[in-house]
Amino acid sequence: MADTATFDASSDVLNATAQGRLRSIIERVERLEEDKQAVLTDIKEVFAEAKGDGYDVKVLRKVIALRKQDKAKRQEEDAIMDLYLSALGEV
Repeated sequence: MADTATFDASSDVLNATAQGRLRSIIERVERLEEDKQAVLTDIKEVFAEAKGDGYDVKVLRKVIALRKQDKAKRQEEDAIMDLYLSALGEV
């Protein structure tokens, strides 16, 4: 019975406005999750198309990741990578 009393008390805490706002937030997140899944499916289809055209999808993903980075930061990381590879005799 303590559980029922706790539930009854907690339902009184949120007034009708707060309950409506909570429901709205939850429903918006659910719609966005559906949209996200649709976009992920579209991206997967584009990569499949690229693969069908002979492009290396793994490399395409790397190119996309590099384009997201700040150009100066990317150049700095490339310089450090070259330095390390040179030190190891790989270049």
